Amino acid sequence: MKKLIVTVIILVAVGVGAGAFYLRKNTPEPVVTTLQVTRGDIADVVQATGTLEAVTTVQVGTQVSGIVQELYADYNKIVRKGQVIARLDPSLLQTQVEQQRANVTRSQADLQRLKVSLDDAKQKLERAKALSDKNLLPRTELETAEVNVRSIDAQIKSSEAGLVQAKSQLNTAEVNLDHTIITAPIDGIVISRMVEPGQTVAASMNAPTLFVLAADLTQMKVNASVDEAEIGRMRPGQTVTFRVDAYPTETFTGSVWQVRLQPTTVQNVVTYQTVIEVPNKQYKLKPGMTATVSIEVARRTDVLRLPTAAVRFRPTTDMFAALNQPVPPEMQRGQGGFGRNGAGMGGRTGGGRAGETGQTPAAGAPAATPGAAAPSAAAPRGTTPAAGGSQARTPQAAERTQGQAAAAESRGGGDRASASRGEGGRGGFDPNTTPEERKKRMEERMAAMTPEERAQFEARMRERAAQGGGRGGFGGDRAGAGGGRGNAAGGDQPARGNQAQTTTTLRAPGARPALPGRVASTPSMANTNATTIDALFPEIPQVQRRERVWLWVDKKLKLVNVRTGVSDGTWTELVDAAGLLEGSEVVTNLVTGLEPKTTTPTGGAQNPLMGPQRGRGGPGGGGGGRGR
Repeated sequence: MKKLIVTVIILVAVGVGAGAFYLRKNTPEPVVTTLQVTRGDIADVVQATGTLEAVTTVQVGTQVSGIVQELYADYNKIVRKGQVIARLDPSLLQTQVEQQRANVTRSQADLQRLKVSLDDAKQKLERAKALSDKNLLPRTELETAEVNVRSIDAQIKSSEAGLVQAKSQLNTAEVNLDHTIITAPIDGIVISRMVEPGQTVAASMNAPTLFVLAADLTQMKVNASVDEAEIGRMRPGQTVTFRVDAYPTETFTGSVWQVRLQPTTVQNVVTYQTVIEVPNKQYKLKPGMTATVSIEVARRTDVLRLPTAAVRFRPTTDMFAALNQPVPPEMQRGQGGFGRNGAGMGGRTGGGRAGETGQTPAAGAPAATPGAAAPSAAAPRGTTPAAGGSQARTPQAAERTQGQAAAAESRGGGDRASASRGEGGRGGFDPNTTPEERKKRMEERMAAMTPEERAQFEARMRERAAQGGGRGGFGGDRAGAGGGRGNAAGGDQPARGNQAQTTTTLRAPGARPALPGRVASTPSMANTNATTIDALFPEIPQVQRRERVWLWVDKKLKLVNVRTGVSDGTWTELVDAAGLLEGSEVVTNLVTGLEPKTTTPTGGAQNPLMGPQRGRGGPGGGGGGRGR
C-alpha cells in the first residue's frame, strides 16, 4: 500500500513537472524593440508649399491704341531703363497732332483780331467823351461806345482761354504720339512677351500688357501658404530650406521676410502667405517653380536625443505579467494605473470619484486637516474610516467622508498643493525639484510681488494654515481643485503622465486673470516706433515636457523620468537626461505574443480616432489638469 502511494505521488509530480515544462515551452517570449539614445541635431520645422517669384516684376503696357509696328525685345533679353523695346504705328496720332496745331493757329488769329477791334473801340470811346463834354453828342451814344469796349474786352478773354485749350489738346496729341514708342521702365530681364508685330492693341478701359520684366533674378522670393494652425509660429528671420522638382538633389536656403495678415480660404481651409527671401546667384531658380518649404522654428545642435517612439511607449499590466515583473509603484498610484489625469480607477477627480467608488487614498498619505487620522488603504465600500475621532453613520456618509478626505488631501496649502500637482489647475511647484530649488523659486516670486500683493498673499496663507489647508496652491481659487484631480491616491508624489511645464502666475484675490495667450509685455502700436506689424510679434516660448521612458535592463522594464524639449517627430531633445547616456537602450515597443491578432500591440501606433478610456484610467496625459 505504501509503495502504491509513493508511486502515485511520483507519477503526479512527474506529470505536473511535464505539464509546467510544456506550458512554459509553448508560451511565446515577449519581443522587445529598443533604440539607442544618440547625439545629434534636432530641428522643429513647419512644412508648406509655395511659388517662386521675382522680387520686383513690372508689366509694360501701352496707353494708346494702335498696330504693333516693330518689336525690339524678346524673351530673356536684358534691357536697360529707357531702352526702346517696341513701337506702335504713329500715323493716326500724327494726324491728330496736325489738327491740334491748326486749332492753335486759328485761336491765335482770332485773339489778334479781337485785340485790333478793342483798340478801335477805345479810340471811338475817347472821341465820344470829348464831344459829350462839349454837349455836341447825346448821352446815349457815349454809353454805347463804353459798352462796345467792355464787350470786346470780354471776347478777348474768351479767345485767350480757347487758345490755352487748343494748346493743351495739342500737347495731349503730342504725348500720345510719344507713347507709340514703348521703353523699358526698369533695368531687368524680359520674362514674358504678349504681342507680335502687326497685332492691334486697344487701350480702352485697361492698358494691354506687352511685356513682363523682372528687375533682378539673383534675388527671388517664395510665397508660401502656411496653414492657420502653424502660422502662430512664424516669425521674420527664421531659416528656411526648400526643394524644387527641377533640382531634386539640391537644397536651397532662405529666410522669412514677411508674414502677411490677409487670409486665403479654399474649401474651408484658411492659409496665410509667408514671404521668404531666396538668393539665386546661379540663376537656377525660375519664376513659377513650386517649392516644398521647411520653415525652421527651433533647432538644437549636438544634443542628446531619444527616439520619439520611446516617449509614446506605454506598458500595460499585461506586459508586466508576461515579464513576471511587479507593476511599479508609480503606475499603481491613482487606483488603476496612469489614467488620463492621474485619477486612475477613480475617474474624473481624485476626491469625488474616489468617494463614489468607495476607494480611499493610499496608505501613508498625510491627513488633510489637523488632527485627522490617515484613512485606511483600499477600504471596502461602506466602511467608515476614522477622521478626527468620529465615525460616519451610514455607508453614504462613509463615501462622502472618504471623498472629502481625498479632496482635502489634494487641496492642501503651500507645497502640498504643489506635490498634488496643483499646477494642473492654475499653478504650483515642480514635484521633481529639491526643497532648496522650491525655496529659491518661492523667494523669486515673492520678490516680484508688490507690497500689496505680498501682504494679501501672506494673509491668504495664514488663513489657509488656520483652516488646515483651504483650497490650496499658489495659483488662486482653482489650484486645489486641480491638485485633487491630479493625485487621487494621495502620497508624496503624484501619478503624473506626459504634461507640459507651465509657468505659475501669482495674483491678488479677486483680480481678473490674464487672458490665455496674452503677453503683458508685448508693445502695442500706440507706444512703439515700429513700421511693420512683424516687429511687434512676441518671441516663441520654448516648452519643456516631463516624459516617461522605459529601459530594458536584465529582461525587465525600468522606468526613467526625463525632461524633453524640441522634437522633430523622429527624435526628441533630452533636456534633463536623468542618468541616460549616449548609447542607452530605450524601449519603443513590446509584444508579449498573447495579444489577439486583431488588436494593435500596446506601445505601437494607435488609432488616433480612439479617445482615452474614462473611469478606467487608461494610458493618458498628465497627472494635473482638469480631468474629463
